[in-house]
Amino acid sequence: MFKDSLETVALFGGSFDPPHFGHKMVVEEALKSLSIDKLIIVPTFLNPFKTQSYSTPSLRLKMAKEMFQEFPKVEVSDYEIEEKKPTPTVQTVQYFQQKYNVQYVIVGADNLNAIDRWYNFKWLNEQVTWVIASRVGYTIASDKLRDFKILDVVADISSTQIRNQNK
Repeated sequence: MFKDSLETVALFGGSFDPPHFGHKMVVEEALKSLSIDKLIIVPTFLNPFKTQSYSTPSLRLKMAKEMFQEFPKVEVSDYEIEEKKPTPTVQTVQYFQQKYNVQYVIVGADNLNAIDRWYNFKWLNEQVTWVIASRVGYTIASDKLRDFKILDVVADISSTQIRNQNK
């Protein structure tokens, strides 16, 4: 199948522990500014750089599905959760490339400092255009990225803040 005949997608992965209005704002902005057929949300089973999640993978998947159900061009995928192990982004991109033209990978600006430590970053960097969601308190250092776009999202919230408020 030719890449041109496939639906063009953006992947937005993360722990979503829990999903919040900042994630929703990223999705809204991505749908407005990227030329895509679909945006696929991919909650992790476990972030490869973390040792635990606060909510179970199935609960985070359920919460993400509820949060993004109102968006017709958004799909929440259970791919990484069904892997039942930390799954590197490169594997997820390769999986979705079998069915889609994976044009973009959306990341928060907080990921940029260590992005070159991601498994097989060099290959990934050649394959996709990075979409960087701005975050309060983080500068966008893009010197490691071959190609990128910036989503200007002003949401002073994080999953960590939400969890800490509920303690």
